[in-house]
Amino acid sequence: MRKARIALWLPALIAGIALAGCADSNAARSGAKDAPAAAAQFTKGQPLKAAFTDARAAGMKGVAENERLRLFVDESTGAIAVLNKDTGETWYSNPPEQGKDPLASGVNKANLSSQLKIDYYNNFGQVNSINTFTDSVSHKQIKFEPIPGGVRVTYQFGTAVKSAADLPMMLSSERIEAMLGKLDKTGQRALKIAYKEDPDKKVYVRNDSALNGLQLDRAFKAFDDAGYTEEDLMKDMEELHFTQEKPEPRIFLASIEYALDGGSLVAKIPSSGIQYPSAYPIGNISFLSFFGAGSSKEKGAIFVPDGSGALIHFNNGKKQYPAYQQPVYGEDLTMKTTEDAKTEQAVRLPVFGIIRESGAILGIIEEGASAAAIHADISGKLNSYNYVYPSFNVMNKGEVTLQANGQERTLPRFQEQAMKTDFTVRYAFLNKEEASYQGLARYYQRYLEQHGGLPKPEEATAGTTDTPFYLQLVGGIAKEKHFAGIPYRTIEPLTTFEQSEDIINQMKSRDISNIKLKLSGWFNGGMDHEVPDHISVDKAVGGSNGLQSFLSFTRDQGVSFFPDVAVLTANTGKGFNENANAARTLRGVPAALYPLDQALNRRERDKPPSYVVSPRLTVPYTKSVLEGLKGYQTGGISLRDLADQLNSDYRKHNQLDRTQSEKLSVQALGSISQQNLKVMADGGNAYALPFLSDITNAPMSGSRFKIEDEEIPFYQMVIRGSVDYTGSPFNLSTYTDERQYILRCLEYGAGVYFEWIHEPNDKVKDTDYNELYAVHYKQWIDQAAEMYREVNDVLKNVRNEPITGHEKLGEGVFKTVYGNGVYVIVNYNRTDVTVDGQTVKAESYLTGGVQS
Repeated sequence: MRKARIALWLPALIAGIALAGCADSNAARSGAKDAPAAAAQFTKGQPLKAAFTDARAAGMKGVAENERLRLFVDESTGAIAVLNKDTGETWYSNPPEQGKDPLASGVNKANLSSQLKIDYYNNFGQVNSINTFTDSVSHKQIKFEPIPGGVRVTYQFGTAVKSAADLPMMLSSERIEAMLGKLDKTGQRALKIAYKEDPDKKVYVRNDSALNGLQLDRAFKAFDDAGYTEEDLMKDMEELHFTQEKPEPRIFLASIEYALDGGSLVAKIPSSGIQYPSAYPIGNISFLSFFGAGSSKEKGAIFVPDGSGALIHFNNGKKQYPAYQQPVYGEDLTMKTTEDAKTEQAVRLPVFGIIRESGAILGIIEEGASAAAIHADISGKLNSYNYVYPSFNVMNKGEVTLQANGQERTLPRFQEQAMKTDFTVRYAFLNKEEASYQGLARYYQRYLEQHGGLPKPEEATAGTTDTPFYLQLVGGIAKEKHFAGIPYRTIEPLTTFEQSEDIINQMKSRDISNIKLKLSGWFNGGMDHEVPDHISVDKAVGGSNGLQSFLSFTRDQGVSFFPDVAVLTANTGKGFNENANAARTLRGVPAALYPLDQALNRRERDKPPSYVVSPRLTVPYTKSVLEGLKGYQTGGISLRDLADQLNSDYRKHNQLDRTQSEKLSVQALGSISQQNLKVMADGGNAYALPFLSDITNAPMSGSRFKIEDEEIPFYQMVIRGSVDYTGSPFNLSTYTDERQYILRCLEYGAGVYFEWIHEPNDKVKDTDYNELYAVHYKQWIDQAAEMYREVNDVLKNVRNEPITGHEKLGEGVFKTVYGNGVYVIVNYNRTDVTVDGQTVKAESYLTGGVQS
């Protein structure tokens, strides 16, 4: 029997643990372990031996060095510093002057001195926060261990020190007498001080005000010497009609491993080192929040990967606006809680940066990107610094509502296991001449090329190959019709294969060339087709023979053909059972996606939903598609969602988190590339880039959050020359002026894109496709030809050339430089501007430069 002073509160905690849902011992199987047992093994360890010292990192020990960098550690705080030997610039994990910050106070001041902040949930799903400074360093619960090329820093958060609450709330007279008879005089005195008699209730009540320091220790010893057990506590609670709860010690462990690698610092949170009480699952870990932070007196900018990219200028004074925060790779649709449609751009690249006059840092999330979010804020709000950092999701929380006797109760529900990944960030240090968003983009482009993160570009001679014209044709849609008053659903053809040939012939006659055709709504029941566990070409658009004939036509005409397929979302229908095949939410129900009423900006829950497909079906469905396409030799495939979405599956005892989902998507993309198919995809998340030839709906702007100051073509500067791309279709975009669209294509190096149907627009009226309100090709084909001619006249001269330079010359005036020296200056203003003595007409552009 365990003694009371070890765990008197344990029986009363059982109900609390039950509320924690699925955050149980399963966490240990994913590397995140139960903390209390492990915490007992925590020892501070031996002090580090300094390999060198440096006045530029005063008070810190030098622990690692290579040709370019030196790494220092402060053993009293856990802070680190990295010296760039080329420039003499020192980058600190925490601001050196943070103790003098006049603005930060309380927890905000503590966070300035912390390397990690952990948000965890209590039994009721409420969020609490701990940080390395307040909850670890202040208790001297930090240790350092040398590792190859660096150091591991381990933190214990919280202590196991017991309080008066660990002793019984009350004892009967009989119990007191029995215990006194077993104690010596010292023990008897300690027990009499610890409990006061309540004559009215005829019991002895715990005297909390007297139980501290030495007296508390003596009280615990008295209970120990008297042999008081958990069984005795249970009897006392039953006899005296009281209950008491004492939460288990909230002890957490986490480590950071720092290692130098060339001109970078690689910082890792190993999942095996994350330990927490099962009753207090960790939600998120914020990582090195102030690494390289700029002060209120410095000039510089924060780079955030919002859409195509954006800059937040240091000290921009936008204190009234929310901080920047976005998940990497967009939302997990199984966790989607908002009913309205978000208009913000997704984060496609797992990067962020700090740009200062003397140098820059580029953060690259190498592990755990799909569980990450990027945060940034300016000085003058919580503190006096400008900063950007990643946080990592360890455990997701949902809610389940229980109903009984006319009452409702909402309880938290957690995912069964923590994310199956380490969290690793590479911090690359760029010198002064590279300290710009252009320099960050060049570095990341080289990084991807070196690590196989970009496809090899096709061989092409500038000026001999036209820029792509992207066209999406919609074949058929599901439409409800009536026969003898009885409703039925059928496929309404909007563009048959023969009509597609007609459209292409008309485009060719207007000198539109290098057509890249995406065809949606061609198989398994139209636009929102049944799951692709097989391929059956819809008869309404021409059937299998019609597709074969059309493919022969596209080959003769030099048209690149990409039949469109959705793999990660599905409608109910043949081959799909939502209970068996849909991903589950944390509530345990299939993840349903209801159509959006764009006029009211709300979900239409009276209409049939589509469903998030379980990631475990990603690879099988992809293989079925490839098998079904073998006989057609399409030469390409269009992926509607495989490079755009990442979703979890919280099916009980069979969970797949987003990091596992990413691996399955990469596996599926790899199987496509093995078939030598060119791959066009929507979105273009970083993990998909190596497999893509073309990207549609690529980010062509940022989300224009209030805190942001500039949007930049960072995404384009990284991928151009390796992957062709375009934004959203002009005729379905928010552009009201074709001039603005043309200028954006020229500035960002993108192809022209339209979405059309052959039938009149009224064919989509009163269907689920009202958003196709302006897609009849005859309305657009002449305008499209003129737009393409203008864009192609410029961009054919920089075909497959990277963007090597980009700068803002003035308000609404930008210059883009391509790899062969050709440049474009665009003027978005409605008035003429003068640049270097040359006039750029309103809403126009000029070109120059010499091809190398």
